[in-house]
Amino acid sequence: MTTVDVVIPVYNEEQALPRTIPTLRDFLSEPAFPYSWRIVIADNASVDGTPEEGRRLAGEYGDVEYVRIEAKGRGRALKQTWLASPMEIVSYMDVDLSTDLEAFPALIGAIAQEGYDLAIGSRLAPESRVTRSLQRTALSRGYNLLIKATFFSRFSDAQCGFKAVSRRAAQHILPLIEDNNWFFDTELLILAEKLGYRVKEVPVSWVEDPDTRVKIGSTVTEDLRGLLRLRLGRPWRGAPSARADRD
Repeated sequence: MTTVDVVIPVYNEEQALPRTIPTLRDFLSEPAFPYSWRIVIADNASVDGTPEEGRRLAGEYGDVEYVRIEAKGRGRALKQTWLASPMEIVSYMDVDLSTDLEAFPALIGAIAQEGYDLAIGSRLAPESRVTRSLQRTALSRGYNLLIKATFFSRFSDAQCGFKAVSRRAAQHILPLIEDNNWFFDTELLILAEKLGYRVKEVPVSWVEDPDTRVKIGSTVTEDLRGLLRLRLGRPWRGAPSARADRD
């Protein structure tokens, strides 16, 4: 049976964790998710009661693990937990569960059954149902159009917090990623495509969290700097391709 790690990166989420983890466990235990799984709470240096809550949940449930990372950054949390994972597929989702879990079996199935290397939730797919502000919709569409124009990419939504990667691809791509924060997702996808990995987009239902921790101004600046760094540096040049990774 295919094995899956589901990583939940968190920072100061003592209120959300007691709701999210039982909800996620219940869903993963249903017959509609026919894989062996583990949930990993990746705590990015929280300063509230998140460590205590994460350890409590890990002690209560044998299929939940708590990992403390002594520095902030979603990319940092995913690098550490994904690279250390023994599972065949590694994945992550946001702690607020903004993306409807009904899309998760298709996300994992794209890798486990269809042979893709990465699978990502796309809020911009025609079949997706999305509730979000006009400002964030415009920013998201503009950002993804910029990526397409700059890197000739095929994916439509770089930033949705709902992704899965085969362990083999993760072990190859992650050491090449420089960013440890929000740009991590974009860098992962650009590198994956440039190296020849197959990426599948899965339509999702997504509702914006009004309590989001994302700061638009600083995130936009970070993203633009990241795109410029990749465009000038082209770190995929000279790196082994997906074909070499499979041989």
